[in-house]
Amino acid sequence: MNSALLNVIKTVGKGLRLTLGHFFAASESRKVKPVMDNNYFAQDSGTTTIQYPHQKLPLPEVGRYQLDVEIDDCIVCDLCAKICPVDCIEIESIKATEAIGKTSDGTTKRLYAAKFDIDMAKCMYCGLCTVVCPTECIIMTDQYDRSTLKLNEMIYKFSDMTQAEAEEKRIALEKLNAERLAAKEAAMQSTKDK
Repeated sequence: MNSALLNVIKTVGKGLRLTLGHFFAASESRKVKPVMDNNYFAQDSGTTTIQYPHQKLPLPEVGRYQLDVEIDDCIVCDLCAKICPVDCIEIESIKATEAIGKTSDGTTKRLYAAKFDIDMAKCMYCGLCTVVCPTECIIMTDQYDRSTLKLNEMIYKFSDMTQAEAEEKRIALEKLNAERLAAKEAAMQSTKDK
């Protein structure tokens, strides 16, 4: 045998020995520790593949994931939209003609949320919107796997008001403003007449 062929056989033998060693070591330790086990990340041998979505990594408590809005607690202050660095929050408010209720912390609601959309495709998960919210109605949940095939499905609509209801509220506000303006003009006219 020449030396080149002998070198090839040695190299193939070393590769096979290494491969079979890993194969038998993995087959002996096929029992995968559950992800919630405290020693899961300390494993240095065996199979450590997560079988997603059946198994999931434990989530840290301070993680930033999917945004959610409790619209009943929202006072439509627009602070979250103003602080958002990528403008992924779009809010349209309509002033109410009277107080429309209270939030869970006792704050009086005076604005309707005609539109409250968050485009999660733009969101950079910075959490600034959750920090500035005075009623803490916008939070980051532990959901992180809401993937879709269409980009427009990443826009989450949190307002529970229909277009017809929003138009009705706008008309009522315009009517109230017109009545106030007429009353103010009448008061000014009566002051001039005296």
